[in-house]
Order: sequence, then C-alpha cells, then structure tokens
Amino acid sequence: MSQPQPFDAVLLAGGRATRLGGVDKTALGAPGRTLLERAVAAATGAERLVVVGLRDTARAPADAVLVREEPPFGGPVSGLAAALRAIPASAPTTLVLACDLVRPAEAVAVLRAGTTPGPDGWIAVDDDGRRQPLLACYRSAPLRAAVDALDEVDGASLRRLTAPLDLVEVPVPSALCADVDTPEAAGRLASGGRT
Repeated sequence: MSQPQPFDAVLLAGGRATRLGGVDKTALGAPGRTLLERAVAAATGAERLVVVGLRDTARAPADAVLVREEPPFGGPVSGLAAALRAIPASAPTTLVLACDLVRPAEAVAVLRAGTTPGPDGWIAVDDDGRRQPLLACYRSAPLRAAVDALDEVDGASLRRLTAPLDLVEVPVPSALCADVDTPEAAGRLASGGRT
C-alpha cells in the first residue's frame, strides 16, 4: 500500500485478555479514543472493514462486517480465517491489525510508507527484530492460500501461517508496536500515557 491501491482491513478484537482479568481490551482508553476506535481510524480508506471477535457491548462502525472466530477464542489465525470467509471477493491487499495496539494509526503509516511490498506483502518488524504478523499488509490471494493450506485453524500459530509467505520486513519502532496486555499498560493508557 505504499502506492494507493484498494485494500480490506481485518481488525482482530478477540481474545480472553486473561492477564487483564478478562476485560474487553477494545473498550480501554478515553471516550472517543478507545483501542477499538484507534484501530478503526488506522484502517481508514479500507474498502471493507471486518472486525473479528468483538464483544457484545462494544460498538463497531455501522459499515463494519462483524464476525466471530470458530470456535470462540480459537486464536488469531482462526479469526483471520473467519474474516476472509466473510469477504469472499477480497481487495488486492488485506491489512491485518490487532485491536490492542496503542498507536495503530502511526504504526500503519510507517508500515505503509516503509517499502515497496514484496510478492506476498509486507510485515512490521520491531526494534528487536521480531515480526509482527498482526501489523502487516498481505496480498490477499497468497494470504488466503496460506490459510487454506492449514489442516486446522483453531489454535494455529501465526508463525506457521506466515512461514510460506514472501514478506518484506518493514522496521517499525517498538513503541508503535506496543499493545495493552498487562494491568500496568492498561493503567498507563487510562491515565493518558502511551504505555
């Protein structure tokens, strides 16, 4: 997406948030700046917006396609598979984004401006060299093929899913890859900090 082209966005909001006592992480943050609202803003321009695993109390944009992973809490690969089933005719690329990122719009901007996409897409890599498969833009056809090639999506690892894909790594500062996984991070977010 370093050159304008149609894209879909898949926002993964599922998960048990066990380290946070099971709270709905997407609702964390100040009103008008919840983690869900930040993720939606980061996906501005998407042809279709799919939100996976949103809790019943959360509000998604009216035009969003809402799906649940099968089985519930089956993990991000299961959620991604459900999202792709919901949009059988994909745009050429698919932005995949976790809904618990603190600064997703900035992270997506760096990702999109970072490089020319590889054959199968491009993926954020933090300062420690760790790939961030939930902060990535994938070519839709190879992504679908990778999901279809898995024997089972329930509990499948993102590493296994993305292993056959030829992805260009885009350096994204770790501060932009930060998510809310701990009570401390949630506290900093609530107090206006960036975690």
